[in-house]
Amino acid sequence: MVHQTIKTKTSPASKASSKIKPMSSFPLLRFSPFWAALACVAIVGSLTACSFTPSVPSPLPQSHEATAKNDALSRPVITQAKSIWVPVPWSELPGFNHDAIHEAWPAWLQSCQRPGPTWLALCPEVRQLANASVTQQRQWIRQNLQAYRVESPQKQAEGLLTAYYEPVLAASRLPRPGFSVPVYAPPAQLNQRSPWYSRQEIETTPAARNALRGKELVYLADPVDAMVLHIQGSGLVNVNEPDGRQRLLRLAFAGTNEQAYKSIGRWLLDQGLVRDASWPGIKDWIERNPTRLNELLWQNPRFVFFKEEALPMGVTPPGPKGAQGVPLTAGRSIAVDRASIPYGTPVWLQSTGPQTSLDRLVLAQDTGSAIVGAVRADYYVGSGPAAGELAGRLKQPLKLWVLWPR
Repeated sequence: MVHQTIKTKTSPASKASSKIKPMSSFPLLRFSPFWAALACVAIVGSLTACSFTPSVPSPLPQSHEATAKNDALSRPVITQAKSIWVPVPWSELPGFNHDAIHEAWPAWLQSCQRPGPTWLALCPEVRQLANASVTQQRQWIRQNLQAYRVESPQKQAEGLLTAYYEPVLAASRLPRPGFSVPVYAPPAQLNQRSPWYSRQEIETTPAARNALRGKELVYLADPVDAMVLHIQGSGLVNVNEPDGRQRLLRLAFAGTNEQAYKSIGRWLLDQGLVRDASWPGIKDWIERNPTRLNELLWQNPRFVFFKEEALPMGVTPPGPKGAQGVPLTAGRSIAVDRASIPYGTPVWLQSTGPQTSLDRLVLAQDTGSAIVGAVRADYYVGSGPAAGELAGRLKQPLKLWVLWPR
């Protein structure tokens, strides 16, 4: 699922120790038999009364946390193309001991369907722990993985979190009143010309329209819904078929015209037309300026093509496939810059802002053209209107830690 977004010194703990000076030798005392016997009785009586047994203090064992901290700090920094990973103790991860980690396990199991070389050896254990307790899962993570703080090459550890979702839309298989906005499969000439026609050219140029004739998958009611679908990269659609049946299917990402993505929200801000460039803010501007709709949409020359995916009947559909090639899990999958974090990597995510507060385990399973940089993530929040409302507004500070095999 490829999508875009609206731009809008710790020191080791010292070991505990005790210094003991053993007694060398006592001076020999000369006692008469009487005094010797009396002394013996007195000593024995004293020991019996106090019930005291002297012991030699031993050094206190180093705590598990201190050991783990020292182990973390002894590990080398890992350098990626666009980021550096700094080893840290588990105590640095906010909320690590409180997250419902078992909720992330389904996403991890999905990543283990297509593991990278680093995870081949550990994925069998991940599968075995699918039904284990949260305590066992957390303990396994601590024992087998090392936490690394993700930083930019300039050592910046804070970045940006946005969110994306899968819209649920009504559609018609054939054009009819109220449903006139086509969603296209890739044209045959798409790979022969790069970049292909821009969004405006696709909608106005006869050559482009001829190339797309017969490639219509479904028709939507609203060009704004079509733009949302293009930006999110996939969508669920309730399709009215010609025979009257209604089907739920997925329109999945199948390619682009290779034009640069431009944010329509950014354009509105630059023009001084809005102060709120979230999706709710953009839609409000469109309602007040309907004659300028095409002018707005054409600011983004990037155009997305789709393919149809059938869904199982009578069950909640799985999430759309991310760039890793596995279904996404709402609340537990993120899109990242692959040059910073490889696909399939478990990541600890921390973000606090006006929309939500997050301290949780997620999996890097997707990418997006606007998701660029070391500490950058797009948080998959699921499907439907509520998810869309959150995705349209979420834009807040972010910190990331990758969990990597020891």
